[in-house]
Amino acid sequence: MPVPPPPSGCFDGARHFYAVRVYFEDTDLSGVVYHANYLRWFERGRSDMLRLLGIDQRSAQEAGEGAFAVTDLALKYLRPARLDDDVLIESTVADVSRVTCSLVQKALRGGELLAEAQVRVAFVSPQGRARRLPAQFHSAFTALVAPPPEGLHHP
Repeated sequence: MPVPPPPSGCFDGARHFYAVRVYFEDTDLSGVVYHANYLRWFERGRSDMLRLLGIDQRSAQEAGEGAFAVTDLALKYLRPARLDDDVLIESTVADVSRVTCSLVQKALRGGELLAEAQVRVAFVSPQGRARRLPAQFHSAFTALVAPPPEGLHHP
């Protein structure tokens, strides 16, 4: 019996796209997607973007190199998603430093913007201290740096 692979999204240039469908479990009593689920979708989009870039988070963690931790997050909700909606998570790299990577993520239904986030992740040691991104990670992110987006602006 063939087993379909889990979704991992795809790149279109420097933008990564990850598709999700709204299930009943994603909604609150009013039938609107519960706010925390956007964070889950954004996390899945970021994780699968890294996987497609060849960044093996699990190996880095198991080897004692470190892991990514969200250090800053700004999230703006614009329109509700509802049961059975198809939502596309778009992730772009906005900036890269030696230790951090800043991304802009959007939840879209068709061409309609539902939510937008600016996320900064840092690479941290197993003890939780900031450390330099491994060279392969830094190179992968730098190759995807996009021009500043319209909308949310990080101070």
